[in-house]
Amino acid sequence: MKKIVPFGILVIVVILALIYPGNVAAAKPATTYNGADIAWMLISTALVLLMTPGLAFFYGGMVRKKNVISTMLQSFVCMGLITIIWVVFGFSLAFGDDIGGGFLGSPKTFFMMQNTLGVAWLGGTIPVILFAMFQLKFAVITPALITGAFAERIRFNSYLIFITLFIVIIYIPLAHATWHPDGYFFKLGVLDFAGGTVVHMSAGWAALASAIYLKKRNEVEEAHTPARISYVILGTGLLWFGWFGFNAGSALASGELAATALATTTTASAAAAMSWIFFDMLRGKKPSALGACIGAVVGLVAITPAAGFVTVSSSLVIGIVAAVISNLMVILRSKTGVDDTLDVFPCHGVGGMVGMLMTGIFATKSVNSLGAEGLAYGDFGLFGKHLIALVAVSAFAFIGAFVLLKVTDLISPLRVTPEEELAGLDVSQHDEEL
Repeated sequence: MKKIVPFGILVIVVILALIYPGNVAAAKPATTYNGADIAWMLISTALVLLMTPGLAFFYGGMVRKKNVISTMLQSFVCMGLITIIWVVFGFSLAFGDDIGGGFLGSPKTFFMMQNTLGVAWLGGTIPVILFAMFQLKFAVITPALITGAFAERIRFNSYLIFITLFIVIIYIPLAHATWHPDGYFFKLGVLDFAGGTVVHMSAGWAALASAIYLKKRNEVEEAHTPARISYVILGTGLLWFGWFGFNAGSALASGELAATALATTTTASAAAAMSWIFFDMLRGKKPSALGACIGAVVGLVAITPAAGFVTVSSSLVIGIVAAVISNLMVILRSKTGVDDTLDVFPCHGVGGMVGMLMTGIFATKSVNSLGAEGLAYGDFGLFGKHLIALVAVSAFAFIGAFVLLKVTDLISPLRVTPEEELAGLDVSQHDEEL
């Protein structure tokens, strides 16, 4: 029966594709299309996709050798599963006509990618289909980020169920609320340029819930020796490279705003990487490749919501502050009983929250006229809105993820058996070895 269910799902998708062929006729190009903007967004979409394999290397290099393939596959498989969900109904729920009080779009608007050709997104300069594919890559990497928290102890089949529920019930409502013109947080005035709230906070809080729910690994007391530091360095490079599409691409055009977002992105990451190393040295530790890589990623996370709203000099501050706070949170987490395997919450969750608050402090209309003036420019309004959103999103993502974990566990047990964990997930879940 368990083997029939996945096949049945694929059959349903095929039937839907035949019933709803979508835009099969040649569409008349929208008069507002801009070739340069389309070219930049095609490149950005490809860059963001590259981040998921980059994350696979980043996480895969940090786990033990017997779990490398399993950990990498948990990221890689999102490119398949989430794409199908997004194309069938996910994009429409996230960006279709609002029907859920600012938290949900209509499944009819873009069902099976209908109504996505010959129309510019929000009257802009790129087609809806391109915007849909760009946003797909954000949806792909978000559940993949969570995997570092429960690495080395989750059943693969159960993982697929959980991330499906997570995308539909947590990610999509947050994306709609934050980025849709009729979204609740959007109308409130919350600024999230590229996903600090939608991507990193949701993944970070879901990661914390997962680590608590699944409890410690049976071998957690053993020395955890990363399998391949070289994988971590490679993954960091791919993430940094892809993040230019993630942040600069969120300008949705090839103009000055995209260039500014690119500059703030690389500056914050550089500042965070060096700050992590220096902070470790102040604590008496040797500077490490692992520390530099984690710091760089923390900087990328923190600048994500702010990238198109702050100055380059402000991005330096954001990178430094995020690195120090996340480093301290890693230390604090190590003193608790929470087994967040790869410190997803201290790095992505806390990094996302720091970035959100820093956006409320350093945002300025001199960078983006569609933004607002932050606390540093004498206006408390934006910072207050971000505080409200931070609390609301944190509660929703954490409690929601905890409930989804319980539901998944009832459908299919989440934890591997002690024997499977001892053997390693590569062999026990996939019958493969590094």
